[in-house]
Amino acid sequence: MEIFWYLPTQGDERYLGTTIGRRPATYPYMQQIAQAVDKLGYGGMLIGTGQKQDTWIVASSLISVTERLRFLVAFRPAIMSPSLAVRMAATFDQISNGRIILNVVTGGDTKELAKDGIFLNHDQRYQLTDEFLTIWRLLMQGDEVTFNGRHLKVEGAKLQFPPVQKPYPTLYFGGSSDAALQVAAKHIDVYLTWGEPPVQAAEKIAKVRRLAAQEGRTVRFGIRMHVIVRETTQQAWDAANELIQYVDDETIAAAHQRFAQSESEGQRRMAQLHNGSRQNLEISPNLWAGVGLVRGGAGTALVGDADTVAARMLEYADLGIDTFVFSGYPHLEEAYQVAELMFPRLPVQTPAALPQQVKSTFSEFVTKTDLLKPQPV
Repeated sequence: MEIFWYLPTQGDERYLGTTIGRRPATYPYMQQIAQAVDKLGYGGMLIGTGQKQDTWIVASSLISVTERLRFLVAFRPAIMSPSLAVRMAATFDQISNGRIILNVVTGGDTKELAKDGIFLNHDQRYQLTDEFLTIWRLLMQGDEVTFNGRHLKVEGAKLQFPPVQKPYPTLYFGGSSDAALQVAAKHIDVYLTWGEPPVQAAEKIAKVRRLAAQEGRTVRFGIRMHVIVRETTQQAWDAANELIQYVDDETIAAAHQRFAQSESEGQRRMAQLHNGSRQNLEISPNLWAGVGLVRGGAGTALVGDADTVAARMLEYADLGIDTFVFSGYPHLEEAYQVAELMFPRLPVQTPAALPQQVKSTFSEFVTKTDLLKPQPV
């Protein structure tokens, strides 16, 4: 089992629906979270995409201040060429000595995508993602690629330097529509679902497995959700209720209206878990939909004492989920809560220290150029 954490490049919060306790996404604060996550032994850290600080630049800036932490870098295929994305990922992989993972985000919010010049409809975006990943995977494996698709075209493209990870860094991907599941089955290493109740998650996992088998492939599974864990169950539920204490009905209604306009099937499924109502937010034992009242994307949290949350995680693991990508508000303090209370109770896999013999081209270049510097006489 791997447990990842999340870096809030949009800013952090102590309470939802208010500016009280809000923290800006300053670099010192993000570095503080990254170093805590690194030292605590998390398997990786998700850095999201969208109208936030640039994912690639933030992730790159944190390579030198962390040691083992792997970066789950989210990016959108529709706003960059596959050849450029391959060079960026391979460069990051070399500089970090194999510490990059890629989270492919097709995107379901039409208004947000329009801000980046993306005007494709839902199915067209997944067609583009399919073409993008076809080119991307071939380039990463060292092939020279000429491809003429409906949305993308390259001629004689080739990656001139290899990534550290073979055949390429692990690809994560989420999406609940039929078009998304087809892309996952064809290309993706780890299918990442949002935190739906186990019964719904099991149905989705079974479908992805079946589609992947038709492609002659196997896929691993992860889940993206929040977590509120305390020493006692009462303390955990008190913390959950405190998190939304400033959320009013007007804010909930506005958020629910915004979610209804999204083309994302996953967002539709998240919104249906609470239907814009504060009532009955525990939608499955210890699975709470309160975050999703106002937050888009992953909107559920596991809530309870450490033993109970561990038991719920193992229920998801029994379905085939081996990676948990967690958030908690605020992210610095909650990273400690989760690591200290949960890690001793779970079969957590932590990243091994990088072997000395694994050196990147960048590291070798720096070493050689240091030798060329004028030496004192």
